[in-house]
Amino acid sequence: MYKDYNMTQLTLPMETSVLIPTNDISRHVNDIIETIPETEFDEFRHHRGATSYHPKMMLKVVLYAYTQSVFSGRKIEKLLNDNIRMMWLS
Repeated sequence: MYKDYNMTQLTLPMETSVLIPTNDISRHVNDIIETIPETEFDEFRHHRGATSYHPKMMLKVVLYAYTQSVFSGRKIEKLLNDNIRMMWLS
C-alpha cells in the first residue's frame, strides 16, 4: 500500500509565517524595516501610471537577498518564487 500521491494538491499552509522560525534573519529584517515611519516613504509616492509595490516591501526583499549574498535582480526574482522567507517578506 502506498501513501496517497497527488501532485496538484496545495501543501503549503496559507499563512507562510508559520513556517518561519521566530529567530530567523527574515523576521529580523522585517522588524527593522517596520520601525521606519511611513512618512519616510512619502517622497516615493506618485499618482500616475500603474500602482507600484510599497517601498517597505521592496526594501525588505532587497535587504534579505543581500543577507543571503544574492545581489542580482534575476536571482532575487528566482528567490521570490522559490524561497518561503522571500514569499513571506513580499
